[in-house]
Amino acid sequence: MSAAAREALEGGRQALTGYAKRVKPDTLRKVADEILSVRDLLAAEPRLRRALTDPGRPGDDRANLAEQVLSGKVSSGALKVIVALVKGRWSTPGELRTGLETLGVDALLSAGAADGVLGDVEDELFRFGQVVSGDSELAVALTDSTASVESRVSLVRALLEGKATSTTIRLVELAVAGFGGRRFDSGLRRLLELCAEKREQRLAYVTVATLLSSDQESRLADKLSEIYGQPVAVKLTVDPQVIGGIRVQIGHDLYDGTVARRLTEAKKALAGGR
Repeated sequence: MSAAAREALEGGRQALTGYAKRVKPDTLRKVADEILSVRDLLAAEPRLRRALTDPGRPGDDRANLAEQVLSGKVSSGALKVIVALVKGRWSTPGELRTGLETLGVDALLSAGAADGVLGDVEDELFRFGQVVSGDSELAVALTDSTASVESRVSLVRALLEGKATSTTIRLVELAVAGFGGRRFDSGLRRLLELCAEKREQRLAYVTVATLLSSDQESRLADKLSEIYGQPVAVKLTVDPQVIGGIRVQIGHDLYDGTVARRLTEAKKALAGGR
């Protein structure tokens, strides 16, 4: 995203933050869905998309066009955020769609934070990702490009309805639809990271051969939080193939102290010495 687009996105984010402080979570969730619906509208209407990002038109003109098109179709709260975005400068029409998607998710997460459920959402997103990665048939069903997005979203709802929060279900739907132009697994992972960021935490993906006790997991989280200078949430995966030891990834930082990794290095060293 260009520097101008980042500035425009920040203007929309400020409008959303101010609005979110004054409304109830349910209202904010409605606004999130409206912002995301406008993102979908722009995907289907290239002429409108170009008009709303035309650098030759003043920001106020683009804002007036957005108001003319959307008034009565979305709430005043959603319209305020969208107009704030449209006033900014966007290098490409695609950047505006990305901005709308970003703020739609931000509104969803803000509603979850207001409800006090973001911790649950984070855990549910991670667990669902593990379920999908461990079930090849389900993974294919959710990523099958020959199936419509609507049918895959219906599958998500059937799987999660009554078992996860509404915020989790909506975020998984976005991942299925290709959040940020990503594949399902990477989109879900990014949404999980955004959830943690909203909670002012970092995520540690930890892989071990056997399940850690709650005390061990807590001590690991405390140590990582001390190292990184902010709260770190541990997302634990048990994989017997690592044999022993621990693998920790936080952002781009990777520590791999597993037995499997040491055995691999030993085999390479032996092969190189022949």
